[in-house]
Amino acid sequence: MKRHLAIGDIHGCITALTTLVDFVVFHADDTIVTLGDYVDRGPDSRAVLDFLIDFGKSHNHVPLRGNHEIMMLDARDKKSWFQPWMGYGGDATLNSYSPADDVAGSFTDVPDSHFDFLENKLFSYYECASHFFVHANADANVALDDQTDATLYWKKYRNPEQHRSEKIMICGHTPQQSGYPLSNGHSICIDTFAHGGGWLSCLDVESGTIWQANEKGDRRSFMMGEKR
Repeated sequence: MKRHLAIGDIHGCITALTTLVDFVVFHADDTIVTLGDYVDRGPDSRAVLDFLIDFGKSHNHVPLRGNHEIMMLDARDKKSWFQPWMGYGGDATLNSYSPADDVAGSFTDVPDSHFDFLENKLFSYYECASHFFVHANADANVALDDQTDATLYWKKYRNPEQHRSEKIMICGHTPQQSGYPLSNGHSICIDTFAHGGGWLSCLDVESGTIWQANEKGDRRSFMMGEKR
């Protein structure tokens, strides 16, 4: 059976990402949806973007846009956004582009391919027959095509109502510091705090299998709803 697999907020955690990809073992007919927030806070945003751009050449990868990608582009284009972005982890992102240990990174060090990915290759949402995928949230009574940016990219996960489509929502954005995804039956948040010492999660939405990896290279797997 074809699988739809969602990967939560990566935030520059390249070790967790590569460990997770090796752990899951993707199939040729899998659809892999990454939920956004590839940059900021973690140690190597540059490596994460390099990996994802290359990953999309050999896998059916659907990369969603997160609020941190929006902030990075805004910081590049609007001087007023630069310092706020620094406070949200942009400093770690630019450090990952530094040309030398004693030289600060800058936007001039970011490859054109990375800006092209951030500006032109990201999606606002994705849906399949039974689920839909967003970065942050969705208003229950609004069609996916009509959702606002404030909801899709910024609204926290706080026991949302079931969407009118009756599909299950898969999202990230709101870090679950427990290290485990949070579900209310019709929505699942899989941001499990990778950048803060937690785990990066991959969920097979059809089977409920969850694989996790962290920046130490540790791995674990369990079923959604399994008692722990």
